[in-house]
This record gives sequence, structure tokens and C-alpha cells, in this order.
Amino acid sequence: MPQSYTVPKAMQPRYEEIVALTDRVSAELLTAEYAELARDLAATLARKRPSPLEKGTVAVWACSIVYALGRVNFLFDRDQDLYLCADALCQPFNVASRTAAAKSNTILDLLKVTPMDPRWTLPSRLGDNPMAWMVQLANGLIIDVRQAPRALQVEAFQRGMIPYLPEERH
Repeated sequence: MPQSYTVPKAMQPRYEEIVALTDRVSAELLTAEYAELARDLAATLARKRPSPLEKGTVAVWACSIVYALGRVNFLFDRDQDLYLCADALCQPFNVASRTAAAKSNTILDLLKVTPMDPRWTLPSRLGDNPMAWMVQLANGLIIDVRQAPRALQVEAFQRGMIPYLPEERH
């Protein structure tokens, strides 16, 4: 299991129940990328002390995790290639969309997730996410590193500030 998916032993059964649901719905309605991010988000929540996953129903947590990821990745925007309305996403979990929306707010607030947050952006969408490429220089200036010299891009990548070297992704 990748390091990001490690969870405390006491939370392992709960985590497995949640990801079984997120994996199933991701396979049915979404993508493997959503499934992977949902596993990572569930693990992140399971590692919190105390873990919010200890209370509430598994289905609500699973649905809300995917709902939160959908919000970050514009799943509910009709203009996107992959679009679902909130009710269509929540139906397979048998959870009301209002419940999922409220719990997803809890998740986003707890983890300080912002719109277009690179930590929770689908890997295939990182190249189009301007937030993934903003780097603050030593003088305080914030730049889009894709427009910077290659040496600066390499340094930003080595420091973990950007997801990959822009010209090497294609």
C-alpha cells in the first residue's frame, strides 16, 4: 500500500469500508483517478486525530469524499468533459445531495482545501490548473513557473513545488 494510503490500525476497517464504496462508484460513474484520490482523501481523514470518520455512516463519508473531490475538480460543471449532477453522484451511495454537500464542506474546511487545490486535483487536470504552477520567489513575487527559465522549473520541481517539469509531461 502506498505511504499516502497508510492509516492507523484502529481505522483500517472503517477506511476499507469507505474505499470499497468510493472505488465502486468511481468505477461505475467516474474514473480511476477519482478512485485513487478518494482513497488518498479517506486515508488523510483516517489519520486525523481524532479521525472524523469514527462517527457517522460509511455511505455518507464515502459519498462526501467523492463529492468534495468533485467540487475541487469541477465535476458539477456542465461545461466539463466529465460532468455529473450532484444527485446522480449521490444516488449510488443512497445519500441525499444536501447531506453530501454539507459533509463535503466539513472535509474541505478540516483539510483547508481551496478551489483548484493542486493536492486534490486529478492528475490529468494538473497541467490546466494554474494553482499547481504558482511559485513564490525569494523576493515575494509569485510567478507561473511554466513561463520561467528551465533552471528555475527544475529547482521548483526538485523542491516539490510543482507536480512535474512542464515540457516533460507531453
